[in-house]
Amino acid sequence: MTATVERGARAVGKLRHPGPRHPRTRDSYALFLLPGILAFTAVIVVPFLMNTGVSFTEWQGIGSPKWTGLANYRDLMDDSEFWASFRHSLFMVVAMAAVPTMIGLVLAAALFDYIGKHFGSRWAAVLRACFYLPQVLPIAVAGIVWSWILAPDNGSLNELLKAVGLGSWQQDWLGDPDIALYSVMGVMVWVQIGFPLVVFMAGLQRVDPQLYEAAELDGAGWWRRFWHITLPQIRPEIYVVLTWCTIAALKVFGAVYVLTKGGPGGATDVPSYFSFSTFFEKTQVGYGAAISTVLTVIILALSLVLLKLQARDEEGDRA
Repeated sequence: MTATVERGARAVGKLRHPGPRHPRTRDSYALFLLPGILAFTAVIVVPFLMNTGVSFTEWQGIGSPKWTGLANYRDLMDDSEFWASFRHSLFMVVAMAAVPTMIGLVLAAALFDYIGKHFGSRWAAVLRACFYLPQVLPIAVAGIVWSWILAPDNGSLNELLKAVGLGSWQQDWLGDPDIALYSVMGVMVWVQIGFPLVVFMAGLQRVDPQLYEAAELDGAGWWRRFWHITLPQIRPEIYVVLTWCTIAALKVFGAVYVLTKGGPGGATDVPSYFSFSTFFEKTQVGYGAAISTVLTVIILALSLVLLKLQARDEEGDRA
């Protein structure tokens, strides 16, 4: 009996403390990464290197490129249109990252902490889907619809203002250089707001509901619960949303192309569209490649900075 127990104990010990895995087993896992690495190299790395090479040349798209070294980048530093397009990108960061993040936070907390509790999770899910709908629509379709809404003649917005007695507020929303950028920003807020809302509502699922219950028993109102519980608990999601939306704002193209094509008079031009128009419309291929290369480097640098800040914040929490 004792010998049987000893043999059983040794067998259990072997199961609990298996020997080292064979090196071939560990190496075989790397094979699963191979398709992704090859696809990333073919779709991202190789085109970026080719584009960078073209940026050192003067080329019209036909014939042989002429090597010019850093001439395109020197010209870029003195190009007022290039710097104006980056200033417009800062406005897009506000419209696509800062404002949607703030509104998405409040809406997510309201849907989760108020609508879900008082009207049921089904209503919260329906409203969440409604807010997310602009993210699903193709930007070309959304842009065409908004161009109809913002049209100066018989546009829905101007007709609504006229109907409610505010005809003096009617504008050429996309044709006036003073307000065209703000009109595009308003459209992008509408497009972007669903993404942070969905991410934040997912993050709220992991927050301990006892925190809200304890705060509510202590007499804390909705706003105090939002400020002292919701915001600290979903900081990782806030970093993710800000990083993702900032990158999307810096490389925004479709909405500008459909709504204004960078006009009027370059009032809504952004680096991605400036690169496109320089590359394809002006056929200054080398110069357009230099613009896109600089934009890519800026996006990569900003992404690394935001990821570093997130990692530092998480390390501070653990400490």
